[in-house]
Amino acid sequence: MTSSPEVVQLSEVRASCTQCAWQTLCLPASLDGTNLERLDEVVRKRRPLRRGEVLYREGLRHAALFVVRSGTLKTSTTLADGDTQVLGFHLPGEIVGFDGLVDEPHHSTAEALEDSSVCEVPVARLAEIAAQIPLLQQQVYRIMGREFSREQMHAVMMGRRHAMARLALFLHGLSERRRACNHDPDSLHLSMSRQDVANYLGLVIETVSRLFSRLQSLGVLAVDRRAVRILDHAALAELAQGEEDSRATA
Repeated sequence: MTSSPEVVQLSEVRASCTQCAWQTLCLPASLDGTNLERLDEVVRKRRPLRRGEVLYREGLRHAALFVVRSGTLKTSTTLADGDTQVLGFHLPGEIVGFDGLVDEPHHSTAEALEDSSVCEVPVARLAEIAAQIPLLQQQVYRIMGREFSREQMHAVMMGRRHAMARLALFLHGLSERRRACNHDPDSLHLSMSRQDVANYLGLVIETVSRLFSRLQSLGVLAVDRRAVRILDHAALAELAQGEEDSRATA
């Protein structure tokens, strides 16, 4: 039997999950107790997602946003030729589901890359309450803008001519996203496979593996399977801008 979603108390979320996006969305310093209680009524906690479990599927309607509380999610879409295109990777504190905002079928599938957990936020109820709380509405728009800007980074990566610049920009972006959640920006755990990274960057897996080895030999990264440590942020940032020199040319 499937248990019904439980209501999440935001006070508990703030105390136990410092990276959760609701720490930003609920504006605890600005909303009074009554408004926080009203927002409490909207947020629902889902059961933890197991690795490989699908949160929502392309072509189906599910008018809700999902805040990643732990783990990592991957979004992807099916192309006309049947191939799969990875659209993004979503870390704790980030939100997925924007493509189903207006009661349209999702244009992507969201899948857990590792054991994860999310909070579900029904869009209609959130919109109803946000319309009555100006500060909350402003913050919702702010978060939407941030998420859409992050999606545009994929196009920026694909516009990089050099494969090294694409990978460097990807890793630099992950680092900055961890920094924004008050996590160690130097330590990356790549829960996604090298094949997923290659698909996302428009490269082949052999190129991605070779570039990781190259970055390690240059002293930019320390790589131990899926554990990556950034040793030289300045060099990584330069490579992300496409400023390759003779040392980095592969």
